[in-house]
Amino acid sequence: MKMNHKMQPPTEVAVAVQLPESKVAATENVSGTISGPLVGSGGGAVRRFGRKDDVMHVLLRLLCIVTSVIAVCFMVTAHQSSTVSIYGFTLPVHSKWSFSHSFEYLVGVSAAVAAHSLLQFLISFSRLLTKSPIIPSRSHAWLLFAGDQVFAYAMISAGAAASGVTNLNRTGIQHTPLPNFCKPLHYFCNHVAVSIAFSFLSCFLLAALAVQEVIWLSKSKY
Repeated sequence: MKMNHKMQPPTEVAVAVQLPESKVAATENVSGTISGPLVGSGGGAVRRFGRKDDVMHVLLRLLCIVTSVIAVCFMVTAHQSSTVSIYGFTLPVHSKWSFSHSFEYLVGVSAAVAAHSLLQFLISFSRLLTKSPIIPSRSHAWLLFAGDQVFAYAMISAGAAASGVTNLNRTGIQHTPLPNFCKPLHYFCNHVAVSIAFSFLSCFLLAALAVQEVIWLSKSKY
């Protein structure tokens, strides 16, 4: 009985020593579990758009493709032959989009915008299907922003130049016998007007994409 009584205190001491160790180990495990996600989330990870923003980005690209292609199609089909009366003389007239450098410039810029938008749409749509970020990095965002800005300004200049020529065709030239050519050439002028309208719409969509990319850059971390 005495020996059993002597054996009990070491057991109690061992339990007393193990309890603090188990508490320390549990504390370390809990702290490691809590601090892990906090460090990972604040370790310089780049924020990205939500799913709705990604879908909106892809839709804007698709709309930009459609508007720029429509602008090209209506411009290249703008041609007509008719007659015009000047001082009682009836003269044959023939008008075609390729006769004007401004119209050719609009076709070239619209085609370039369509190609740019198609390329970016394919990249973004493939990322969307794989549930990857549409804009994976800040450098990619800056590249998209620069490209959209350049094409938006080019589209504005092309639309403005084509609008000046179209307005001249509609109003004629003051103090000269040149009439309103859009009366006998209404098919030609209508096609040109639709092309110019869709070119400005493409410019608006590119500007919307640029704004979205600026918002992404403002929310992303360095």
